[in-house]
Amino acid sequence: MQIHRSAHARSFTVLPNGLLQDRRLSYTARGLLVDLLSRPDGWREDGRQMADTSPQGRGALRRALKELKDAGYYRVDKVRLPNGTVRSEAHIFDTPQLAPAVPRPAAGERGTGRAVTPPVKNPEEEPTLPDEQTRAAVAALFRAIRPEPRLRLGAAEAQTLAPLVAQWLERGSTAAELAHALLPGLPSPMHSPAAILRDRLQRKMPPERSAPPPASYAECGRCHDPVPEPGICRPCAGLGTRTVAVGTGAAATPDGAARARAALRGRGPLVGALGT
Repeated sequence: MQIHRSAHARSFTVLPNGLLQDRRLSYTARGLLVDLLSRPDGWREDGRQMADTSPQGRGALRRALKELKDAGYYRVDKVRLPNGTVRSEAHIFDTPQLAPAVPRPAAGERGTGRAVTPPVKNPEEEPTLPDEQTRAAVAALFRAIRPEPRLRLGAAEAQTLAPLVAQWLERGSTAAELAHALLPGLPSPMHSPAAILRDRLQRKMPPERSAPPPASYAECGRCHDPVPEPGICRPCAGLGTRTVAVGTGAAATPDGAARARAALRGRGPLVGALGT
């Protein structure tokens, strides 16, 4: 058998051989999967319309979708939107995905016999941000991905990514640094921009800012002379006498004392401030 392939510059889809040669699937199921993977992300078409425009009909399409679901290529999730409504989202994969674990009934209990659907995500379990911080994070994300038209996000998707973006901003990152981390080397085709962005935001999260080093000196709360610990010095507390001059140098004057304090803080030379 001779295989003849054409070189395509556009309007083509790259698929793994494991998918095309998966003998668990009928040829109808494999053909349907290839058709779905060739569509752009976010594409929507009624299943009845797909069946009516296909020679196989609705029954064959329904059986093919079941094959894809059982093999891990097709999944339908129920998600709750910020406004409280619930909608179904279909996901198509080019590699089989592990099926979610189905809880078994405890001893003495009977199963319902119904299929277990993925639980609806409770928005209260997600980290929440103040409205102002959320808006700033969403705005920074949209500025970062603006140069890449394939990264099309809806408002709800951007809000789910806002907590991760807010962490980047808290750690000193800018929209330009976000773009540098999120845009290079994007896969083609791109089936889920939100999932790709979430993965990169998590994997490339910059480290937390280190705390500034403690001051190497402390000042008296009254006279501002250097003291070993925060508080007031012994003379100000009435526990001793103040010694400013060393010999008969310039430190005996108020200006000399100021230069001496500056020298002890590391801002000026000590010689000359204390005299000779």
